[in-house]
Amino acid sequence: MVYFVLRRLISAAPTLFVVVTASFFLMRFAPGGPFSLERPLPPEVMANLMKTYNLDQPLWHQYIHYVGNALKGDFGPSFVYKGQSVFELLTSGLFYSFILGIWALLIGVLAGVAIGIVAALNHNKLPDYGAMTVSTIGITIPNFVIGPLLILLFSIYLGWLPAGGWGSGGAANLLLPIITLALPQIAIYARLVRGAMIEALHSDHIRTLKAYGLPKFIIVVVHALRGAMLPAVSYMGPSAAALLTGSVVVETIYSVPGIGRYFVIGALNRDYTLVMGTVILIATLVIIFNLLIDVLYGVLDPRVRYD
Repeated sequence: MVYFVLRRLISAAPTLFVVVTASFFLMRFAPGGPFSLERPLPPEVMANLMKTYNLDQPLWHQYIHYVGNALKGDFGPSFVYKGQSVFELLTSGLFYSFILGIWALLIGVLAGVAIGIVAALNHNKLPDYGAMTVSTIGITIPNFVIGPLLILLFSIYLGWLPAGGWGSGGAANLLLPIITLALPQIAIYARLVRGAMIEALHSDHIRTLKAYGLPKFIIVVVHALRGAMLPAVSYMGPSAAALLTGSVVVETIYSVPGIGRYFVIGALNRDYTLVMGTVILIATLVIIFNLLIDVLYGVLDPRVRYD
């Protein structure tokens, strides 16, 4: 297992290098720049800015300079947020995105698995049809529709919850963005678990356990669910990385100062360093979560071996 983890970490380095390289040059090739304004700056001011941010150097020199600093954990200063480094912005934004993401992930997994189990145990019956109908609606309706509807209902009409903002970070401020993030995840996990659970319940070893007279609860929760969780676990890696690094739409709708908003602001304003730092963070989390999921596979499925 240790050898497998080390091998995966070593092999992740080229992947991260390709992501950083592609992102760096794509950002530079995009039209415009960080100091392209409707009213052009005087040539002397523009020259000073380009020199200050090392943008007057050849592209290959900028690339080597950036990679060298990034390896030391220095992602450079932000072009939009004056006087702040990208590292400071990401660490502060990650806190807000992490709080929303971890709760949305927990709710999505727990509720989705429970709904999927109920639907599978009532295959082709009313609970199954109802759960899958609601899940389909939850998948097809995007966040930018769910968010305003929840604000309209619970904030404007009922007046129960704030319409946005972080506030003190209490449950009242977090509830709506967490629900908006979690609803699509609940629908996806429910469909994944339901399909895998139906297949697991019809497998030979489950029929054998039924013939031995084991209680239905033990058969479903201990034996069938273990195999039925594999598709959900596969999806958990990228979904966890996406949720924990923030949702662009949700953080914008609810005015949450998370990483998602920083990424949008950086992309719109050609803040090269801010976008690059966000890309590196997301790519690193995806690699780490996929590694954790591969390890978890061995726990759930004894047929998986790490040689």
